[in-house]
Amino acid sequence: MPRVSQEHLQSRRQQILDGARAAFARHGYEGATVRVLEDEIGLSRGAIFHHFTDKPALFLALAEQDAAAMVRVVTDEGLVQVMRDLLSRRDVGWLGTQLEITRRLRTDPAFRDAWTEREATIRTATRARLRRQRDLGVLRADVDVDVLADYLELVLDGLVSRLASGRPVDGIGPVLDLIEDSVRVSH
Repeated sequence: MPRVSQEHLQSRRQQILDGARAAFARHGYEGATVRVLEDEIGLSRGAIFHHFTDKPALFLALAEQDAAAMVRVVTDEGLVQVMRDLLSRRDVGWLGTQLEITRRLRTDPAFRDAWTEREATIRTATRARLRRQRDLGVLRADVDVDVLADYLELVLDGLVSRLASGRPVDGIGPVLDLIEDSVRVSH
C-alpha cells in the first residue's frame, strides 16, 4: 500500500472539518447523523472516522479550530474585531458551531469538561490583549481588565444570539464602534 503524504492527510482532515461544519450548521449536532456527514463531506464513514474517533471528537476538533482562529484574531486585533468579522463574513458555519457549543455546554457534561480548557485560552488571550492595550495607554484604567473582558464577552454572546435569531444586523457597525470607544481612553 502506498504511503500517503502528510500534506494529503492534512488536506483530507480539513476537507472533513469543512464538510462537518456545513453539516452541523445545516442540521445541528443531533441532525448531523453519520449518513448526513458522509453526504456533506463526500467521504465514507471509514474515511471520516479514520481521522476522528467519533462524532463528538469531530465536533470538538471543529470547535477547537474555531477557538484557535478566534485566539489569533483576539491576540492581534481584539475581541471587537472578532465581532466585526462575524458581521462581515456572515459565516453560517462558524455561527452554527458556536450555537452548538453553547447548547452542548448546557447539556453535555463530557463536552463541557473538554471545552473548558479551550474557552480558557480565548479568555486568557482577551485579557492579555486588554492588558497590553492598557500598558500602551489606549485602554481606560478606571475599570478592571477582568470587568472589561467580561463586558466584551457578553457583547459577543449577544451578537451571536442576534445573528442566530435571524434578526437584522445592519447598522451594528456603529454599535461596535461605540463599544470599542467605551473601553478606550477618551481624548
